[in-house]
Amino acid sequence: MPAHRHIVPARAASGQLTVSESELVEWGEHLGRSSSPPLLVTITGELGAGKTTLAKAICRGYGVAEDVTSPTYSIVQQYSSERSTVYHVDLYRLEASDQLTNIGWDELVSAHALVLVEWPERAGARLPRNHLPIDLSYVPDDPSRRILFAG
Repeated sequence: MPAHRHIVPARAASGQLTVSESELVEWGEHLGRSSSPPLLVTITGELGAGKTTLAKAICRGYGVAEDVTSPTYSIVQQYSSERSTVYHVDLYRLEASDQLTNIGWDELVSAHALVLVEWPERAGARLPRNHLPIDLSYVPDDPSRRILFAG
């Protein structure tokens, strides 16, 4: 997978941006429109921080026409776009990185595709170094906003 320039959101100091849900969606759609395969995007954050919301927005911006759903129980969802296949992966239910083999991890992360991974820390050492990391966290005292770190 070739190196990708880290994508830092406009108006963000040091790659950090405080956003509402609608701004997160807008930013994700912009990221999807400006992405090209192969690209591995990892999205970390607590439960309910907006990881799946962001992944859906990225898919929409990338040109996925179908309804994007959370892969929490299926672990991997596959979608089509005119630009490439999109894999939306949720590793929350994995207990150890050796379980990645069962979902075809090596093939997923080496595919000429857009790969979005929620809970990437569960991949451990098997997470390729060459990826775009995004982290979402709650804004203290403001449950309607998130802090977005990218790059």
